[in-house]
Order: sequence, then structure tokens, then C-alpha cells
Amino acid sequence: MNTPSTIEQTVLHLSKPARAHLVSLLLDSLDEPSETDVQQLWLLESQRRAAEIDAGVVDLVSGNDLERQVKLIRR
Repeated sequence: MNTPSTIEQTVLHLSKPARAHLVSLLLDSLDEPSETDVQQLWLLESQRRAAEIDAGVVDLVSGNDLERQVKLIRR
């Protein structure tokens, strides 16, 4: 594996457009949540939904009923 200094030297020898593209890719990658973050968000969402069900805030629909509703909407 390359050491950071080797990577840095390689990148610094790229053209300006290539470096700009690389910078853009790297910055975009920082905005993506980690797998741990995603798991935590799904856990919170499932807890929220379970609490809504327990409180009677939402009406549960069977899979068959949902399929019928979707078919009606698509018509």
C-alpha cells in the first residue's frame, strides 16, 4: 500500500482538472454516512414506527391489502 507521502506526490503531479475532480470525489465521500450511522438511523426509525404502532397512531395494513391498494393506484 502507498504511504501518504507517495499518494500526495502522485496526486500533486496530476493536472489541475484531474486534481479538481479528485477533490470533488473526496469531498462527496465525506458527506456519505458511515455504515454505523446508517444502522443507527434505521434503529431509530424502527423504534419510532414501533412506538406509533403501540400508541395506535397508525393503522396497520396487511400485505394483501397493500398490494390491492397499489394495484388500484397504478390503474
